[in-house]
Formats: sequence, C-alpha cells, structure tokens
Amino acid sequence: EVQLVESGGGLVQAGGSLRLSCAASGFTFRDYAIAWFRQPPGKEREGVSCISRYDGSTYYADSVKGRFTSSSGNAPNTMYLQMNSLKPEDTAVYFCAAAIGLFVCDSDYGDSRTYDYWGQGTQVTVSS
Repeated sequence: EVQLVESGGGLVQAGGSLRLSCAASGFTFRDYAIAWFRQPPGKEREGVSCISRYDGSTYYADSVKGRFTSSSGNAPNTMYLQMNSLKPEDTAVYFCAAAIGLFVCDSDYGDSRTYDYWGQGTQVTVSS
C-alpha cells in the first residue's frame, strides 16, 4: 500500500523558514512527480510546486517563486519543500501528492485530478 507522509510543519514568524518532507512508503515506481499543494483557512486547495523524477522538471506558483524550492533527498522516495521568507499568507495545510508515470511538471501541475496518491497534510502557520 502506497502512503505519503508529510512532516516539518509548524509555527514560524514571518521571514522565517521551514522545510517540509514528503516520505513515500510502499513506493516502487521509478518515474513519478511530487507536487505540493496547500489549503489556506476557508479557501480552495492550490498548487504550490512540482518536481518530476522522470525528467527533473520543476514548476512553482508565482506566489512562491524565488522563496520555495522543491528537491529530492538522499533518502529514497523522500522529497522536500524548502520554504524561505515565509509570509502570513503562506499559512495553510500543506499536502504532497504523487503522480505516477512519465510526468512533466508544467503549468498544468495544479490540476489535483492528475495525482494518484495524497498525504494527510501538515499545518504551516506563519505569524506576523
């Protein structure tokens, strides 16, 4: 059974940093992409970033470009979202999601229907 588990959320002051992790268990796929989504309080879920294990492509929402970085880790099937210069408007529950196959991260990455597996989410709260 495939499971995605996010960790690394918490409370941070504006201007601070957090690194979220997405660990996939039961994962035997070679080609896949991991996207990060977030859902602010009272709002719709939105795409934040995407990184593809297939071709190395990445994509970021304009609101986080230059501040957030997706990367793969040394641990197998672990991906990270480094979040710097955090703002109160970054407060949300953050989810990672996996799309299996020859997935290229492009402007369509934010379509949540694309993804096969989802984590339960981790809360990020940025205080002003």
